[in-house]
Amino acid sequence: MLTEYVEEALRRAKYELIEDEEPYYGEIRELKGIWASGKTLEECRDNLKDVVEGWILLSVKRGLNIPVLGDFAVNEVEEIAA
Repeated sequence: MLTEYVEEALRRAKYELIEDEEPYYGEIRELKGIWASGKTLEECRDNLKDVVEGWILLSVKRGLNIPVLGDFAVNEVEEIAA
């Protein structure tokens, strides 16, 4: 579930070149505030993946809404008593 969500998020990423030490900039507009940069497009994509993963973990920890992306959602998992 998480891997598919992250992959869908990265498919929605928009990249551009900016004037900076790390000229590759990427963002996922459906996920407010999610962006990253890198010295290469691949580095930018890897950094963006890390940001999305961290954002998901923080959102789950704080009980924040995680928007559905296409057919992919991050749902709360119920604890099962042992």
